[in-house]
Amino acid sequence: MEKLFNHFANATAKVAGRPWTFILCLLLVGVWAVTGPLFRFSESWQLVINTGTTIITFLMVFLIQNTQNRDAAAMHAKMDELIYAVRKADARFIGIEHLTDKQLAAILDEVEQRALAIHAGHPARAITGKPALRAEEIEAEQPPVARPSKDGRAGRGKTP
Repeated sequence: MEKLFNHFANATAKVAGRPWTFILCLLLVGVWAVTGPLFRFSESWQLVINTGTTIITFLMVFLIQNTQNRDAAAMHAKMDELIYAVRKADARFIGIEHLTDKQLAAILDEVEQRALAIHAGHPARAITGKPALRAEEIEAEQPPVARPSKDGRAGRGKTP
């Protein structure tokens, strides 16, 4: 069911975002407006456009929001992977979309200040605070695990 909905949402968002879709909708509104005198601008004539546009708008909100949510989640995952893969990148940026608005604003302010400094010709600098450690760095700091030696006595061996 979820795959079917995602496929439908993607297809609908793709079609809705095309220029021809806009032109078609514009033509439909034009035809509706031209038929006004034919129907004497009755309440039923007005109800047709009001009901149609309300229903379409209501449904499109959910379809477009679904598409945007998935696109944003994919973008976050890709950015997190890039931050992790680039050694000089600050690992504190991984998962910042889960921070509070206040925390995000503080990070954004620091990043913007850094950008202004770079554009003014100053060297780039890291944001304030201690950079986050990566898993490899934490594992490298750990002492070797004690494992029994070949003769059965406890000894200091390498981790597997």
